[in-house]
Amino acid sequence: MSWSPPSPRIRRLIRQGAEIALTPRPEWLAELDAATLAGEPRRPIADDPVLSAGIRRANRANLLHWAAANINAPGAPVPAHESEATRAIARDIVRRGLTEPALDSYRAGESVAVRVWTRIACSLTGDHEELAELLDVSLRSISDFVDRTVAAMSAQMNAELTELTSGTHAERRETVTLLLDGAPMTRQRAEARLGYPLDATHTAAVVWTDAPEAELRQLDRAADLLAAAAGPAHLLSVMASDATRWVWLTGRPDTDRVRAGLGRLPAVLIALGSPALGVNGFRRSHLDALTTQRMLARLASAQRLASHDEVELVALLSQDLERADRFVQRTLGDLEHAPDDLTDAVRAFLAEQCNASRAATRLFTHRNTLLRRLGRADRLLPRPLAEHPLDVAAALEIRHWRGTGGQRA
Repeated sequence: MSWSPPSPRIRRLIRQGAEIALTPRPEWLAELDAATLAGEPRRPIADDPVLSAGIRRANRANLLHWAAANINAPGAPVPAHESEATRAIARDIVRRGLTEPALDSYRAGESVAVRVWTRIACSLTGDHEELAELLDVSLRSISDFVDRTVAAMSAQMNAELTELTSGTHAERRETVTLLLDGAPMTRQRAEARLGYPLDATHTAAVVWTDAPEAELRQLDRAADLLAAAAGPAHLLSVMASDATRWVWLTGRPDTDRVRAGLGRLPAVLIALGSPALGVNGFRRSHLDALTTQRMLARLASAQRLASHDEVELVALLSQDLERADRFVQRTLGDLEHAPDDLTDAVRAFLAEQCNASRAATRLFTHRNTLLRRLGRADRLLPRPLAEHPLDVAAALEIRHWRGTGGQRA
């Protein structure tokens, strides 16, 4: 692309606009994220917490890179943004086979950037000739920057693909992928390639982190933690991406022990599938773990460990998050925002089939204390608990797993 430097006046306007873009408004970022993750082709990226978080980080990094470059040299060509973060997202995308949707997301982001920048430019000058020159230079700059970044990302993905398709790790990934896809492969051959028995009861796990600066060795230590918590068990761990491990165990880990161990691994999250038998169980438990992971991400849950057995109902109820939120609000009323001791009392009471003595024991509290809390909770509900206990139980489960902006537990 031929590139003529803009006039001094236009350079000043570009610098002024870039300074505005360097501190983007939250609604601009929300619009950018929505565009880059929207659409059926990009759904596998949007549904994956690690990939979607990586795309959001890349959106911010690209926006700030272009803005900073135009503060330093307004109107000059902006080189592609390449960093360890972009290389990491390239590796993750290649390992999921999502190269084309990912590159398409950059183009979708470009359209949002153009709209945002046009609004900024129109706020800088009312002179039509100045505005025309400003938009001509800056929109060509945005287009050129995206072209360079997409080309650099594509080259990085090609390099990652070459590395991925060689070595023992590639063979294990390929074997796991074939098993998950239901491809014809004898159990004996798959076991030989994986070094893992398939004629057993499997518990699958997805172990991941969405913290950008996380120490990734924590993921492998978490896989070892799961194996130790399952007692004598075989372990299979496959690197699904830099920030994700797919794990299988021939046993069922003790979740209390895993939760205690996660205290030493602050960046790690774990989603467990339900135990299931044989090759079909290997596949089924993994799909359950993925469902659990996506539910935690969809609800922005503060919980760092969840099993499919305990969240299956919530995963179903929260497919449409907006409707789930309305259901919680209508069902719980003021109880939705009550202290946890009240909601925990109701959850325990319902879990113990409305037996106050057992619920008090479960909560390590006195029965009279529990009854007082239940009375307070009942007064906060739009309708008495006795009239719709199942609805209240379901709404409280969604509330329990839904993020509230606090720290993960």
